[in-house]
Amino acid sequence: MNIYEVQTRTPALVEKLLTVWEESVRATHLFLSDAGIAQIKEYVPQALNGVAHLIVAEKEQDVPAAFMGVQGGRLEMLFLSPAERGKGLGKRLLRAGIENYGVLEVTVNEQNPQAVGFYEHLGFETYKRTDHDEEGNPYPLLYMRLR
Repeated sequence: MNIYEVQTRTPALVEKLLTVWEESVRATHLFLSDAGIAQIKEYVPQALNGVAHLIVAEKEQDVPAAFMGVQGGRLEMLFLSPAERGKGLGKRLLRAGIENYGVLEVTVNEQNPQAVGFYEHLGFETYKRTDHDEEGNPYPLLYMRLR
């Protein structure tokens, strides 16, 4: 597995990462409707292009298996291809984020209990909860920080 920070964010790479994002969301965000996923998907390229550090894991060259985005000590995004879940790749990426980019905080959908458990297992604890996401949608968020 090749893990690296992206230096040039090409449209082709963003499109591949968007595919990983959608497959991941469909496998883990069961509370979202197809319309909800489509609505959020419109903003993902902007987030991918705007995050300070975009780290990609490739199983083979030019075939992303996972990615994360980090900015200002926050894990802004972490998405894995469903085929890679449960193999330790998410843990490797998060640990690299903590060690190399100073990740101390993450925001996670409360309705994604696998993600909540993942972050808790890796030492994060909830310090704040909201009833809605940042766009005002009825998706409760948990704000977590590294113990």
